[in-house]
Amino acid sequence: MEELRVKVVAKAPEMEAVAAGDEPVSPTGQYFNSSALNVSILAVFESDERLDDSQAMATVEKLFLPVSSRFSSIMVKDEKGIQHWKKVTVNLEDHIKTPIFPSGFDFYDKFIEEYVTKLAIDRLPTSRPLWELHLLKYPTRSTAGTAVFKLHHALGDGFSLMGALFSCLKRADDPSLPLTFPVRRQNPTPVKSGTLMQCCRSAVRAVEIGLNTVTDFAWGLMKSTLIEDDRTPVRSGEAGVEFRPLIISKVVFSLEDARKVKDKLGGTINDVISGVIFYGIQLYMRAVNGDVACSSRVGMGKVTALLLLNTRNVNGYQSLHEMKKPGAKSPWGNQFGFIHVSVPSCKDAEKVDPLTFVLKGRQIIRAKKKSLGVYLTGRILELMRKHRGSEVAAEFMYRTLMNTSATISNLTGPMEKMMMANNPISNFYFMVVGVPQNLTITVVSYMGKLTLVMGTERDFIDSNLLISSMKRSFQRIFEAAMGNI
Repeated sequence: MEELRVKVVAKAPEMEAVAAGDEPVSPTGQYFNSSALNVSILAVFESDERLDDSQAMATVEKLFLPVSSRFSSIMVKDEKGIQHWKKVTVNLEDHIKTPIFPSGFDFYDKFIEEYVTKLAIDRLPTSRPLWELHLLKYPTRSTAGTAVFKLHHALGDGFSLMGALFSCLKRADDPSLPLTFPVRRQNPTPVKSGTLMQCCRSAVRAVEIGLNTVTDFAWGLMKSTLIEDDRTPVRSGEAGVEFRPLIISKVVFSLEDARKVKDKLGGTINDVISGVIFYGIQLYMRAVNGDVACSSRVGMGKVTALLLLNTRNVNGYQSLHEMKKPGAKSPWGNQFGFIHVSVPSCKDAEKVDPLTFVLKGRQIIRAKKKSLGVYLTGRILELMRKHRGSEVAAEFMYRTLMNTSATISNLTGPMEKMMMANNPISNFYFMVVGVPQNLTITVVSYMGKLTLVMGTERDFIDSNLLISSMKRSFQRIFEAAMGNI
């Protein structure tokens, strides 16, 4: 990997250009930093021990900044209105922040919650590179210290940005060894059974993909423009929710227990966790509404989730060197799409067989993946950008988010324990902020744990009740799969 040399100064203005040959901003990067959308990612690392920030600046300068020139660039427009990444001098003191809280408390959960809530709402200054590192050197009831990276989504997608952060971390057991990640299993190659049989199977699959593509693309287009979800306990339907206080809460499940459910039902871990989320949402809505019937339009109406998909044709994280190669299968940047998934409903969430949510969710998502709708949607966005401008395309994405109830995305973390500049990492997770939704859900696997994280609008969604609903959902699904219900 070619190293980017960045001069670190005490008080230099960041608008000063230091290099020529600016990189153009990708179309998706333009959508995420527009008048309609301003989306960032919070990557949270929890430490077993009190944070040692003595090496923070050196680590960022030597390991983080060289990953991509975008980390030392700002977005500017030329005389034709085309946006570029323009390299600037980086003042690390503007980017690395260590807040001071009042002394005399054993735990600082409320202080940190308020700090992260404000961090989620505030926009990153456009006059300097679009990232920050916040070192919260105070204990909570679950961790001794917390480091929060805030990275603008225009810099790249979760796959790129988390890959960049992982490149700065070391294995706790042996720093000389690389972090390892679970590899997605490939489906076995089917045994050839004759040309005629192969042709028949190919024809059936082509018809299936064609029908799914037409249905998904038409439905997705209507959801993005005309049809919006009902108002429910997880969707207010009000404008401007992206500017309101956000509570980030999490619940941790056993990855081994999720595997046991997967082995009983078939499918994947993602099928299991999707079923847990879908069932948990129904349990939450019933708890909020009491005995209101699920068919009630106001109380328990239609809920649609946007499921974010990594469109890279790879089985796991690629090295940064591989991502930067010309023609790479997994290039740096924003390489993802989304599909609309209708959350399965029920008449009574307390009495329904919880396994139906895993099975229905798997059926819906498998059908969606056998479709080219996600790629056609991408083409529509690109045509809008070319003929009507990036702001129009960004507005289309805004309406897509606004008309649905939640966004769900997931990332696979390392199998070994990590260290960040000598700070052991007990857990990590991420959250997408700045989206016009009352509920955003992310899932991360790390060291045998599945962390389900929920970003919820304060004073609209009861985060504690939602956490308990997700816990009950996982427990009931696990017990049903093991035959204990």
